[in-house]
This record gives sequence, C-alpha cells and structure tokens, in this order.
Amino acid sequence: MRIAEVSQKYDISADTLRYYERIGLLPHIRRTSSGVRDYGQADLARVEFIKCMRSANVSIEALTEYMQLFERGDETLTLRKQLLENQRDVLRDRIAEMEEGLKLLDYKIAHYDDLIVAAERNMQQ
Repeated sequence: MRIAEVSQKYDISADTLRYYERIGLLPHIRRTSSGVRDYGQADLARVEFIKCMRSANVSIEALTEYMQLFERGDETLTLRKQLLENQRDVLRDRIAEMEEGLKLLDYKIAHYDDLIVAAERNMQQ
C-alpha cells in the first residue's frame, strides 16, 4: 500500500508517516524499485498501533522506546509491559487533572447561573 493510501486509510498525514519512519516508529518500510514506499500488513498493524497509542496520549518518546524494545523480541516483554503501565499512570494523572478542571468549570457555570437569575429578579423589581 502506498503512503497516500495509508494516509487516507488511517487519517494520518503523509508527513507524519515519514516522520514516524525517520524516528524509528516505522523502521522497515519497503520501497519499490523506483523508491516509492510500499507498506505491508505488518507496517499497517504498526500504524494502527501507533495511532491507538497516540490517541491514548502516549508520548512519542515512550512509543519510540516501546518499538525499540519490541524489535528486540520477547526478552523485553516485562519492560514493554512496565512502559505501558507507566504511560497508563501518566494518563490517569492527566484524567484526574482534567476532572478537577471540569469540576471548577461546572462550579463557575453554576455561579453564573445564580448571578443571571439574581440579575433577572432585580430587573423585574
């Protein structure tokens, strides 16, 4: 599959795919005799995995480390699991921060509701 097709299928820009290749997230993209990238099934599975992990806010650095470990094989299973657990903890912390921010916004909105109701009462009197 050509880069334009992969880009369209996964809604990732061709520039992003090239960047992923350059930093080692997609290290083994085959090329045709004319130099055009030709993504195989394993490459597409990696793109899907990367997209999923990025959607979960896994950092590029962590993904790069994960892929380097993956390339080394089953001897890194425990390290890969630990890396994913660490990223899960980071995501949980971020979710907790966002929930606190949401509570603050809800409080402020309720406060404005009270102010609006009070202002409308004053205008009616």
